[in-house]
This record gives sequence, structure tokens and C-alpha cells, in this order.
Amino acid sequence: MGFINTHQPCDECGSSDGLAVNEDGSSKCFVCGEFTPTTNEEQNNQMENTTQPTPRFIQGDFMPIPSRAIHVDVCKRYDYRIGEHNGDACHIATYRDEERNIVSQKIRLEGKDFRSIGSPACFWGQHLWPNGGKRLTITEGEIDCLTVAQVVGEGKWPVVSLPSGAQGAKGLFQKQMKWLEKFEEVILMFDNDEAGNKAAEACSHVLPAGSCKIAKLTAKDPNELLVKGRSREIVDAYWQAKVWRPDTIIDGTELLDRLTATKINDSVPYPWENLNSKTHGIRKREIVTICAGSGIGKSAVTKELAYHLLTHTDKKIGYIALEESIERTANSIIGLDMNKLLHLEPIQVNDDYRKSFEKTVGSGRVFFYDHWGSLESNNLLSHIRYMAKALGVEYLVLDHLSIVVSGLDSGDERRIIDNTMTKLRALVEECKIGLILVSHLKRPEGRGHENGAETSLAQLRGSASIAQLSDIVCGLERDQQNAESRNTTNVRVLKNRFSGDTGLATTLNYSHITGRLSEAEMLDGETEETDTPF
Repeated sequence: MGFINTHQPCDECGSSDGLAVNEDGSSKCFVCGEFTPTTNEEQNNQMENTTQPTPRFIQGDFMPIPSRAIHVDVCKRYDYRIGEHNGDACHIATYRDEERNIVSQKIRLEGKDFRSIGSPACFWGQHLWPNGGKRLTITEGEIDCLTVAQVVGEGKWPVVSLPSGAQGAKGLFQKQMKWLEKFEEVILMFDNDEAGNKAAEACSHVLPAGSCKIAKLTAKDPNELLVKGRSREIVDAYWQAKVWRPDTIIDGTELLDRLTATKINDSVPYPWENLNSKTHGIRKREIVTICAGSGIGKSAVTKELAYHLLTHTDKKIGYIALEESIERTANSIIGLDMNKLLHLEPIQVNDDYRKSFEKTVGSGRVFFYDHWGSLESNNLLSHIRYMAKALGVEYLVLDHLSIVVSGLDSGDERRIIDNTMTKLRALVEECKIGLILVSHLKRPEGRGHENGAETSLAQLRGSASIAQLSDIVCGLERDQQNAESRNTTNVRVLKNRFSGDTGLATTLNYSHITGRLSEAEMLDGETEETDTPF
């Protein structure tokens, strides 16, 4: 019987070309070692009825192994001998079934040249503990098995090894689950390398939850520690093995260093004191969403925030304004420093302009995204990641979410916003940046936002994920048709994950001369009563 189809994908490990299929329909993966027998019942029965020749096992003598610091007593217990194979000196590890009949032998020649007589379908040493017990240790190889058995409890505790190292370990665990379940605990003491760690991870998923423990070695394998006279470290690894859990599950007892290393309230203040009193500033790893109806002044607020970050901190910022050119955005920020509306008149490049340019846009601490013709979501996210990781940007303005969504072909706006917000949330955590996001509000019933209608989270356009995934949500309210108050904007905190303090925060006055937003003095009792976070 030979292979008739090779370089096939393996469903077990995901290899693209590691699987080979035999003439009888069985298959073998040479990456993970998984063997799948044929499903042809007639052929299986025929193979079972075929008399197989009995393997010719070889003999040897029980001896200590000085080069490995292994004693003869443990070799006798496990049936590990020294002998000859075709005239060459070799080590012989004998595999037995539950009735202690020899089923196979693993031959080790000089230079880690391994041969096999018969096909081992069990762990080496499994026959010594057919009824299970309290605690089982599994190593990658026979020498490591002898090492642990010799050092830990002088052979009193069950120790076995894999027949072919880390390769195919998961498949063997699955086949021997009934025996493995006879033990209360299973300690995996695999080699401390990439292959061993991956095999331990794979096998841990097979064992019953809570029964698998991982032993952390301070060298590559147990025998290396024994040979170097560090057997105590094997004992420590054995008794200090911890119950396996996914990397994403964190034990609270392990959090002290992370908690004490965290900078509490490491925030940058807003340019408006009354807003700071509710929000306690802007923090990295948070999303601050600025929302309002059309034409209320969202971009004016975000540009004031960017200008404040540039002139009152040493932070680098990114600015992505998708409704206007980078020239318009840059001149708006320069104009804030000059107290001028530069877009209303021809630009005069004089000393004042150059000074303001160098102080803001030309400071080397602000980066823009020249987006025209490229609004695809993943492309935008990759540019944000580049700004953060390659350029050192710590705070970023994205103005605005609806333009990102409109650049995609799908008609399902809610799903697109959900996906985009989820990616932005993950990106903020990954890059540890503070994101100031602009979002539109849908038109309320009755009075519109252009007439000063009060904002609410329910009005966020497109999806509830905008509110759910934001840390702070601020609504802007302005009656742009009222001659007396059209230059006055109320800032309402709609969500505050940090402190829970919500409600009307501050009032901003807009100057048509300077283009600046300044905080109006608020009389005692003018702010709304604080909502509790409960």
C-alpha cells in the first residue's frame, strides 16, 4: 500500500499541504501526525482478518545511563534497556499493553537516529498504571520520563511519555482519553520550546476542564536539568504546575503588578474647565464621540481640541478630516493660533503666519491623512495604525464616522457601523491612543437640532454600537436660527464611562472674528443635576 495523493490540506492542524492519502482511503498528516483510518468497512474487515507478521523484538540489558544521570532501578521499572540493533549500540524503550504484552519498541541509535519496531498506540509506561490515580505527568520523550520518575517521589507518582515527541500528541490524547480520565490531574511537562508549547496548548484543550496543569521548566527539558545537577528545579516545576487556562482568562491574583503600574487618571485636560469637571479630561485608550446635527459645529469643536493638544502638551496628534482637504484643516488650526478665520480671505504668508505654522501644523507633532479617493475602512484603519505605531501619534481626531461608512459599497448601514466601531475600539486598545470621533445624529421628531433640540444617545445615527463602544459621548446643541443665541453651543455629556457624571457640562461662545470657542461663565445652579452611573 502506498500514497496515491500527496500534499493535501489537513483539517486537523490546518496545514495546506501536509496530508497524504493511502490507496485504502486512510490518510496521514506529516505536520501534526494525525492518522485517519479508511471508512471503507469491507476493506477494514479484510485488513483485520489478514494475518500480520509478528514483529521481531530485540533484547538488551538493564544498565545505568551515566551520561544522562539515569539510575538502573528506574530503567528496570520502565523496561528501558541497552542493546544492539543491526550491530549498532542502541537504547531500547519497550511499549506494553495493559496485559504487559510487548506491542512495540522504540530504538534510539547514536545521533538521535530513531527507529521503531511495531506501532505504539499508547503512552510509554502506560501499562504501569492501568487503573489511573491522582496525578499523572506526561513528558515528550522516554529519557525525560525516566528523569521525572527518578527525581519526583522515586517512581511513586505516575509518569509516562509520548511515543513520538510533540508531533501527533493531540491525536494520541484523543485516542487515550478513557485512560487519561482515570487521573484527577494531568501535568504536561513538555519541552520548553515552540513545538512543546504548541503541543501542550493543543493537548490542554482535549483534557477535561480544570484537570490539565502545565509545568514550566527552567531549561529545555527535564533531563538537561538533571544532568546539570538542578534536579530540585524539576521537583519545583512538578509541584508548582498551574492549572491550564486560556491566555485570555486572567487570575485576579496576578494583577497586582499591572494595577500598580497603571497611571491612574493619566489624562490631558479639555480647554474648557466645566467640561473637565465632569469628564476629568481626555485619556488614551478611550473613544470620545462628539455628536450633533448637521451644521451645529462639530468640526469647530474638534479643531479647538486638536489646537489645545498641540499648544498645551507635547503629544503628537493625528487629524483625519474626511469632509474637507488637508489644506482647509491645516489653515483652520493655524487660524486658531492667529485668532483669524483664514478661509475667508486670501492667505498672506507673513511672519505671523509662519510663527503660527511652526507652533502648530509645522511643529512636527501633527499628521494628516490625504484621503481623496481612498475611503475604504480597512485602508483607513491601517493608516491610523501607522500614525500610532510608526509616527508616535497619541491622540487622533476622526471627522467623521458617516463618511467612512458612506465609502463602503454594502447597503447595510447598521452592520457596517457595527464592524467599523468594533475595529476602531480594538485599534484604540492595540495602539493605546485616544480617539476623538465625530458622528452625526438622526433628526428627532418635532424641533430639529438646528433649532436647538436637546441631544440624546438614542439619536446617534445608524447603530447603537457608537454609544456602546464609546467611553465618552458629548452632544452639541445650538439654535442656529435664533439671532440672540445662534453663536452659543451647549455641550451635554450623554455618556461617561469614566466617572458616570452626565448632563449639561458647559456652554461655548463662538466668535465670528477670531473663529474661537470660549467657555461662557455658568451661574450657580445652571448646570443640570448630576446623573448617577447606576
